[in-house]
Amino acid sequence: MADEPLVLGIETSCDETGVGIVRGTTLLADAIASSVDEHARFGGVVPEVASRAHLEAMVPTIERALKEAGVSAKDLDGISVTAGPGLAGALLVGVSAAKAYAYALGKPLYGVNHLASHICVDQLEHGPLPEPTMALLVSGGHSSLLLSSDITSDVRPMGATIDDAAGEAFDKIARVLDLGFPGGPVIDRYAKEGDPGAIAFPRGLTGPRDAAYDFSFSGLKTSVARWIEARRAAGEDVPVRDVAASFQEAVVDVLTRKAVRACRDEGVDHLMIGGGVAANSRLRVLAQERCEAAGIRLRVPRPKLCTDNGAMVAALGAEMVARGRAASDWDLSADSSLPVTDTHVPGSSHAHSHSPSPSPASSSHSHDHVHEVSKDNLYS
Repeated sequence: MADEPLVLGIETSCDETGVGIVRGTTLLADAIASSVDEHARFGGVVPEVASRAHLEAMVPTIERALKEAGVSAKDLDGISVTAGPGLAGALLVGVSAAKAYAYALGKPLYGVNHLASHICVDQLEHGPLPEPTMALLVSGGHSSLLLSSDITSDVRPMGATIDDAAGEAFDKIARVLDLGFPGGPVIDRYAKEGDPGAIAFPRGLTGPRDAAYDFSFSGLKTSVARWIEARRAAGEDVPVRDVAASFQEAVVDVLTRKAVRACRDEGVDHLMIGGGVAANSRLRVLAQERCEAAGIRLRVPRPKLCTDNGAMVAALGAEMVARGRAASDWDLSADSSLPVTDTHVPGSSHAHSHSPSPSPASSSHSHDHVHEVSKDNLYS
């Protein structure tokens, strides 16, 4: 246990200031400060508000995580941080904080990919990821099918949304139904009391000539909104629960159908689902049913680990340390459109090299780019 890397992870890609601490694949702390209430009155996330909230929450959240984990900052083996994708300003707050702590502590810095982190977090729940693993990531900003043979260096995109992500569609339909923000949890709640077969909403990109693994929810969103508007224009009541259930069923039907198809086509017998929408109760049930029918093992983290959190960033950082991946240079910057194929960002001196650095046993204190600028421990 003591030989496993102890890593602190910082996540600020959107409106959650997340700080997690893991030792190997064991979660020690998962502290979160959310600014969702500050965005609710705008009906969506306001980047400037999110960035300021991260600034205010960063130090207290890090201190809370260290206290919860029962460890000292000087005992850490590394600092990992979401370098992208996400909101540029929000990412910059996290990257700047991670650099400051890594510099002060004389520890290696790892800028990691937000989407790869969503996959890696499942190790904290169900143990090491099978290789390869098929991952369905569904959130407010992403709906993607990814195939990973090595979460630290090889994540291949199979398909993605061509317009609205699933989470965006949930938010927009909740707004049309006057249910508030965020839309995912409230749609899920209302749908439990509705009939998923009440209204035949369309399933996007499911025709024989459509892209097998891509997603589209814009047409579904428009169809639902027009159905609601037509009822209101006719002076009829809108059956909110049935609309929520039918809309939700259309989304999860497409997500699970394409994910299972990708597993079959690639000969992969494991499916991992992550991202905020993975907390949706109907998605979990339907995915389990279809995976069991196809002989596929389903892995879904508990809901708290599906939404954005620092634990997932720490998990990927710990895996980087354990596998001896190159630490990031001090020129690490935030990249709002960081591709998922870049699971982490080593920095300019490593940018064109995918060869691993020495093993953790021989390199836990050998990150020269850190110690050349920080010989002493400046953090007390």
